[in-house]
Amino acid sequence: MNWENKRVLVTGAGGFIGSHLAERLVALGANVRAMVRYGSRDHWGWLQESPVVDQMEIFAGDIRDSGNVRLAMADCDAVLHLAALIAIPYSYHAPDSYVRTNIDGTLNVLEAARQLETPRVVHTSTSEVYGTALRVPIDESHPLQGQSPYSATKIAADKLAESYYRSFDIPVVTIRPFNTYGPRQSTRAVIPTIITQALAGDQIKLGSLTPTRDLNFVADTVEGFLCGASKEGIEGDTFNLGTGREVSIGELAELICRCLGKTLPIVSEDDRLRPEKSEVNRLLADATHANQRLGWKSSVDLETGLEQTIEWIRDHQELFRTGAYTV
Repeated sequence: MNWENKRVLVTGAGGFIGSHLAERLVALGANVRAMVRYGSRDHWGWLQESPVVDQMEIFAGDIRDSGNVRLAMADCDAVLHLAALIAIPYSYHAPDSYVRTNIDGTLNVLEAARQLETPRVVHTSTSEVYGTALRVPIDESHPLQGQSPYSATKIAADKLAESYYRSFDIPVVTIRPFNTYGPRQSTRAVIPTIITQALAGDQIKLGSLTPTRDLNFVADTVEGFLCGASKEGIEGDTFNLGTGREVSIGELAELICRCLGKTLPIVSEDDRLRPEKSEVNRLLADATHANQRLGWKSSVDLETGLEQTIEWIRDHQELFRTGAYTV
């Protein structure tokens, strides 16, 4: 797509991936409407200090409010829907919040798209919907397993997107990234958790060390969203974004320590463990479908991505509560 002067809404634009995506769209010439969560402090998340924030239209609102969502989506050529609650441990404590945000919020986007006849909606899924791999690599036909309240709400949102395509011909495309990492990610995710502790402490405290993940650098994930928003003839389809490389959490911690030139003990703490039947033990993507239909392929290898992430966190250590367990 030629993004020049296209009006694009990004929901969740103040977040980790959303902020990178909004900035990339600005660079491509799009007219970006960035939906951030309304708050009395009038804070725009990661966009607050963005060098291109003055080139965006900031829309402060709430994805759970249907009228608010419809206003945000008015006159848009494409809607990239990333707004969600995503921390898995917090979903054990506040599952109702996840239902309201992830399910109701997605319903609001889809219903507004039906009313407004939005030309393209990109819905954000997650590899967590697969649960522990029943077979590897995981392609899009793998069964969906709700192993946490978070993943259950994302499965429901995915199925709503599917139903609106089948029922109303809503031109929705589902992008399903495997674990994304990079600058701006909080310590509710494992890589910043490891890096902040490795930079400042004398040990690394984690949950289970044996689960494996397929890790995408954020710039690659952003390009996947752009492909999903621009390719013709893919409405109703779902696309994995992954590297096809599998690494355990323990191996990941060792790799980060090597990048920093350190040798640190790595400790598994009971307080950081997921409930046994909720832990996703293995994730490894098959992104063949995205490569063939979208022309997408990951381009940043794990070591390069980690180096860039480490550099950013080292320069922004004041933003993190090092060693604290972020639920």
